[in-house]
Amino acid sequence: MESEKKRKSYEQQFKIDAVNMVVNGNRSVASVARDLGIEVNLLHRWKRELTEDGSQAFPGKGRLSPQEEELRQLRRELEQAKEDREILKKALAFFSKHGK
Repeated sequence: MESEKKRKSYEQQFKIDAVNMVVNGNRSVASVARDLGIEVNLLHRWKRELTEDGSQAFPGKGRLSPQEEELRQLRRELEQAKEDREILKKALAFFSKHGK
């Protein structure tokens, strides 16, 4: 019988508070992680994300940051433009052949 591990999720405010305990509380990452019952690497990652992204860090479950959302939208538009170009190429070839 397999035991399924459910992944824990933490609220944005919890993550911010945990990082602030390290940054503003003059405590070590290991000490804060131990007190909160989380992995040291997880707290390091939260600290890095908060430093890099500021108020955009930890957007939430399934949500993307504004930059990631824009990138996803642009990639989708690029793919659509490539498909449209291929259709037009085929149409041009077809009409060039049958237009004579």
